[in-house]
Amino acid sequence: MVGVEDVQYVTLHGKRRAYVKKGTGPAVLLLHGLACDHTTWAHVIDDLAERYTVIAPDLLGHGRSDKPRADYTLGGYANGMRDLLTVLGIDKVTVVGHSFGGGVAMQFAYQFPERTQRVMLVSTGGLGREVTPLIRLVQVPGWFRLVGMLTLPGVRHVETLALRTAAGYATFGPLRKYTRDLDEAAAIVESWRDRRTRFAIRHLVRAVIDWRGQIVTMSDRAYLSEAMPMAVLWGAEDLVIPATHADHARALAPDVRVDVLGDSGHFPHKDHPAEFVRLLDDFISTTEPAAYNRARFRRMLKAGATAPLGPLAAVAAAEARDEVRDEAITSA
Repeated sequence: MVGVEDVQYVTLHGKRRAYVKKGTGPAVLLLHGLACDHTTWAHVIDDLAERYTVIAPDLLGHGRSDKPRADYTLGGYANGMRDLLTVLGIDKVTVVGHSFGGGVAMQFAYQFPERTQRVMLVSTGGLGREVTPLIRLVQVPGWFRLVGMLTLPGVRHVETLALRTAAGYATFGPLRKYTRDLDEAAAIVESWRDRRTRFAIRHLVRAVIDWRGQIVTMSDRAYLSEAMPMAVLWGAEDLVIPATHADHARALAPDVRVDVLGDSGHFPHKDHPAEFVRLLDDFISTTEPAAYNRARFRRMLKAGATAPLGPLAAVAAAEARDEVRDEAITSA
């Protein structure tokens, strides 16, 4: 199991980044979700490291990495991952992104296709508008101060104890759907006692979510996945981002591999670590790594702008209609 002794540090552009690097073989970059860190992958890193060079960073503003006033956009995170890999001497990777990390993974593949061999998205953002209201609340005025009060010593200990107790006792039956991810929620509450972490999370959320839900979508660029092997994995009982978004992936990119695991929530890699490792290993071993070709990329960009109506265009059109409807409601 990955421990504190496995964490290494590198300073990039004056900001310290924490990461875990284990194993040998083809490189796999594991990107965690919002308010999490590299420990979310703790149950799968060692098994993956038997066959791959695994890099699991703490994204800027998370975990043991610095939490400065900085660029917390998807593009900024993708640049940071490019720079980290460059310092580590790694040229090309299979990128695996969970939740918000899935958005970073997609952005990385879009910005740096020449360095991306494959993409695996786990309960990812960017495939639809819906997201739990608890994340939308981060933008509400007063959230920063309220969470500061709720994470004071004593109050925080009661909250985290209650969350972990509920997660431990309701391990089966109908309540399991609502309690399985509460231990992860407890870890997030713990991390929010640091005002710098709250600052980073608030700015991050504002970059990708508004009061109507997710802003960033892959629908307008999904056709580029034709040149990039892509897999999508979801937990059937995800309460953070609905598993129906996996169907969006099928519509947007018909060649994508999609797996939905039963008895699993927002963290399928924690609920079923052995199955996660098997699926990722199968994805890597049965697909050829993407080979970037500038001329082909240029042709795809030109064709994408004038593509005939199909699944991709239908999803984009639906999103445009929703946008018009919401604007009408707002101005009414």
